[in-house]
Amino acid sequence: MLQVYTGDGKGKTTAAFGQALRATGHGWKVLIVQFMKGDPSYGEVQAAKGVKNLEVVQTGLPTFVEKGNPSPEDLAEAGRGLEAAREAVLSGRYQMVVLDEINVAVDYGLVKLDDVLALVNGCPDDLELVFTGRYARQEVIDRAGLVSEVREIKHPMQQGLVNRVGIDH
Repeated sequence: MLQVYTGDGKGKTTAAFGQALRATGHGWKVLIVQFMKGDPSYGEVQAAKGVKNLEVVQTGLPTFVEKGNPSPEDLAEAGRGLEAAREAVLSGRYQMVVLDEINVAVDYGLVKLDDVLALVNGCPDDLELVFTGRYARQEVIDRAGLVSEVREIKHPMQQGLVNRVGIDH
């Protein structure tokens, strides 16, 4: 099944990591490929190091991608992430593969929607695939068995608070 966590609110990556943690608790082997996230200091990446059967591959630079004007390095990193996901999906080694921020990577032009749909269409029936990120395309939503939209109602950044370690990073 394909699960999609999308919307403009906080918590999509957190939901996917929670789903991955639940799966590992039942002995599943899980791979999380993070797109557009090259900073190794994210709390979820640090925590995942201690979880049996959970691997995280970060792709992307530790800087923001300029929408509509990705650098060659941004494109290469996204391509590396998609290839890692493709290999994992076809390997038979994992019961769950999470593509964190894949929806944003498509929206920003880092990966092609057709390539992502081909990955979904080629996914074995016994593999759980999880996509996160704002801007989920309708074609992805149509193929999903579960779609959750996280909607922002209120956020501390509206009051001028910046990212807080342990909460936002």
